[in-house]
Amino acid sequence: MRLKVANAAGRPTLGITLLLASLSMVSPLSTDTFLPSLPTIAEEFHLTPWEVQQIITAYLLPFAFFALVHGPLSDALGRRRVVIGGLVLYTIGSIGCFVAPTFGTLLACRVLQGMAAGIGPSVSRAVVRDLFEGAAAQKLMSSMVMVFSLAPAIAPVLGGWVHVALGWRWVFGMLVVLGMLLLLACALFFPETHPPSKRSHFHPVSLAKSCWHVATGPAFSLLAFSAALAMSSLFIYIGAAPAIILEQWHLAETQFHYVFIPIVLGLMLSSFASGRIAGRVARVTQLRIGFGMLAVSAAVAAVAHLFAPQLPILFIQLFLFVLASGAQLTYPVLTLEMIDMHPLARGAAASVQTFVALGVGAVAMGMIAPVLHGNLALMAWISLAGSVLAWLLWRAGSALRR
Repeated sequence: MRLKVANAAGRPTLGITLLLASLSMVSPLSTDTFLPSLPTIAEEFHLTPWEVQQIITAYLLPFAFFALVHGPLSDALGRRRVVIGGLVLYTIGSIGCFVAPTFGTLLACRVLQGMAAGIGPSVSRAVVRDLFEGAAAQKLMSSMVMVFSLAPAIAPVLGGWVHVALGWRWVFGMLVVLGMLLLLACALFFPETHPPSKRSHFHPVSLAKSCWHVATGPAFSLLAFSAALAMSSLFIYIGAAPAIILEQWHLAETQFHYVFIPIVLGLMLSSFASGRIAGRVARVTQLRIGFGMLAVSAAVAAVAHLFAPQLPILFIQLFLFVLASGAQLTYPVLTLEMIDMHPLARGAAASVQTFVALGVGAVAMGMIAPVLHGNLALMAWISLAGSVLAWLLWRAGSALRR
């Protein structure tokens, strides 16, 4: 049984949108679900806040590195086979996290999760470009992000309730169930969109050359770091969510929605708007609006902290909403621009772009965020710097493409 991917008008169906979005949801669910449990995990294994935060790093770094493999591997073996194999590995890693007797074992199983989870976003983006062109591709990408954006809001809230009711191990138990359900859904419905006639030769050297060719393109590299910095301006707040919620705002493990609801609303509304204006508004115009929202919102927050170090929660939530909206207006468009640069190696292009985004995101969430201890003023200045640098890199990359 395979899904119908397009309707009579040539537009993506709801079924393919939900399936691809669900694969992309693996990453935020695996990153955010256990955030309320970090203090308890630190206490059980006698860890410092920085050490326990490496549960995020242990996932994101292999996620980034193996994203370089997933796209080219799907170019060589086909999308469906790679997705199903990755979900098997992800489920095994999730089971290991659930039963881990030591912190070292937990980190090792998080590495296994990260090695496999990158298949979802990398391959799903390549599938979008396999199936659709132009405005239809942008609509599908925006719709996918709008659906998948629910994950960061649901994950920490659901994780907080499960943590309070059953303990931190059952939070990872939810990821076991997630892996099994997605594996079943893909085995039944996932279509093969990359036929044998279009596949590249499967050889590690060839795969490495394909990624190297993509990564060493100056314009591609500049746009990749632009997109990564735009999203990391937001990711730093996600990585710091436990400190913001539990230490700065003195809320409970079940109240992570104070941070994530405004972020998700911004992502979803901007995804909806991006889908509606696809084909009507030039991509460059959308990017200018998005970068403007990123920089202006961060600048306002940074300056406001100079006059009032303890800003009202509602002000921070409004800032996070605008910041997420700006990030969402830029990221999907930059992703499509990068993939369009390499029509014969879309899997490799998607993988390299994912690698850069996750590498920068891992530094922001796993390395920088924990040492800030929820300092919202400092995070606003870092977010501003990241937004401005992202805009400059986009301008430079766009100039090289002309």
